[in-house]
Formats: sequence, structure tokens, C-alpha cells
Amino acid sequence: MKLKIGYKELIAHAMAQIETVSLEKAQDLLGDGETVFIDIRDVRELEREGMIPNAMHAPRGMLEFWVDPDSPYYKPIFGEGRRLVLYCASAWRSALATETLQRMGVPNVSHLEGGFSAWKKAQLPTVDKASKP
Repeated sequence: MKLKIGYKELIAHAMAQIETVSLEKAQDLLGDGETVFIDIRDVRELEREGMIPNAMHAPRGMLEFWVDPDSPYYKPIFGEGRRLVLYCASAWRSALATETLQRMGVPNVSHLEGGFSAWKKAQLPTVDKASKP
């Protein structure tokens, strides 16, 4: 089967439309009360790998529903006007999700360069999913 657009093109298009936060900038934002890190990975990934301290888990499959105030699944944290930094394992899903949220009209949304894999490789702080508040 030949696709019209493959995943690489989708990611490249998204990356051209969105803001990517460097690891250094993300580390500065970590303690900023105006920034929320949003982990969109599958819960099994969180249990296996841990997560960024104080990050909120928003499964990729529910993200649009949690963001939309008209949805019965809406989560108020998405309407507080804080900066959102999405991340996944390798910054592919987060690039696509960030582009989608931008298209929905969510302000101040970006994603983490290199994803959680790059965060861990840089030996930046992580917590176990179980110990996250």
C-alpha cells in the first residue's frame, strides 16, 4: 500500500508549525508555576520509564477531549492559560499533538526537543509514576 503522506512527512510538517523547547529551556521551566509539562505517553511507558517531576499525564488518545471545554472529559488545567510543554518518548507524538492543539486554538503550547528519551539521556530529573503527586 502506498500512502499519500507517511509519518515522516506528518512529523516534518508539524515541526515546521510548532515551537520546540530545548532541554536547557525546559529545565529552566521545570520549577516555573506558569508551565505544565504534559506527558502524552501510554501509561505503561510511564510505569516502565518514569516521568518528568510534576508532569501531568494526559494520554495521547484523550488529549483533544481533555482540552476542549465542550467535551464531557474536559480537564480545567488546560484552560488555566499556563504554558503547556508536551512530551512523549521521542518527540514524534508530541509534535503531532502540539500541532493539533495549536489548530484547536490552545495558546502557549509547545513540545520538548527529543522527548523523554533525550531528557533521560541528559540525566535530568525523573520520578517514578507511583511517586508523582
